[in-house]
Amino acid sequence: MPQVVLTSSEGTEFTIDRDIADKSMLLKCMLDDIGEIGQAVPLPNVSGPILTKVIEYCTHHRSDPNFQSANDDVQADIGEWDLEYCKVDQGTLYELILAANYLDIKPLLDLTCKTVANMIKAKSPEEIRKTFNITNDFTPEEEDQVRRENGKHPGSR
Repeated sequence: MPQVVLTSSEGTEFTIDRDIADKSMLLKCMLDDIGEIGQAVPLPNVSGPILTKVIEYCTHHRSDPNFQSANDDVQADIGEWDLEYCKVDQGTLYELILAANYLDIKPLLDLTCKTVANMIKAKSPEEIRKTFNITNDFTPEEEDQVRRENGKHPGSR
């Protein structure tokens, strides 16, 4: 199996099989266009620890026949391994979202975004602020106004 060398933003090199690199549409298209390059592919937007997590994800899903198939169903069940994979701190989760977007790995982007959506689901604005350490910059009057305006719309709480 041909191998590809990836270089993280800090200069750490990772040697992976080509089929794992192909899980990233960015890398797949790049490697298809230029062929076997014989040198490391720089990934200036991905740190070593995050690249390690991305490689772990792609390696686990190496044999998935429908890996790139669109699954836009936010209600779709997340597999047990994927649930465990996403049990990381918020900073790591955020970096995984950025890396999945940059590397164009749609299943990983979907998974990490669904994880964030599940962190928000059925929470009040106050609970969401606490979860994500967001400062409330509304005055009490502005909050009341927003609540009144949202009360006029179907589906608002």
